[in-house]
Amino acid sequence: MQNPKLFMLMLGCRPAGRNTEQHDMFFAIGEQVKDLVPAIKAFWPEAKGNIHVDAWREVTQVKDFQIKVVSKETIPADAGADKLFFLNLGGYKQGEFDEFHYKMLAVAPDQAGAVKQAKETAFYKHTGFKGATSHIDDKFGVDVDEVLEVKEILTAEDKQQYSLMITPSIAGFEDEMHLGYFQLHKL
Repeated sequence: MQNPKLFMLMLGCRPAGRNTEQHDMFFAIGEQVKDLVPAIKAFWPEAKGNIHVDAWREVTQVKDFQIKVVSKETIPADAGADKLFFLNLGGYKQGEFDEFHYKMLAVAPDQAGAVKQAKETAFYKHTGFKGATSHIDDKFGVDVDEVLEVKEILTAEDKQQYSLMITPSIAGFEDEMHLGYFQLHKL
């Protein structure tokens, strides 16, 4: 691959026997988002190929850090203290029959640092009320929802070939988010 890039996608489908659309997050490396279609289908076999993308972005910048995909030989897997984390926060709003989610990326040396950043978000501070608080607590870190190191949830092939190089940078732009209903064959 000449120009490998890290992509973050929110996949959606309605598997057989389910009453509502289900979602999952998918991280993979490719030159273009359409290159990921075979890996997307392999990731969610229960969907039987009936998957769409609700949101995607190329991950190049997270706050004050640049994210680059490099060959495994370029840097050791354990280079640098900072890691890229994906967090899925959950919360509630009074009178709404739903659990709301906020998906975020954080660069930190460990999960505790990523959780600390999550606790500073407006979502965490304003989603929840007595008896139905946001899904982060001091005792367990992230209670019900997830905090995952991105390099650990890449496809097996991507983990063998690539590393993520995280370097401080001057934040000046946000990665473009693509939102909507994207059918795989139209990516």
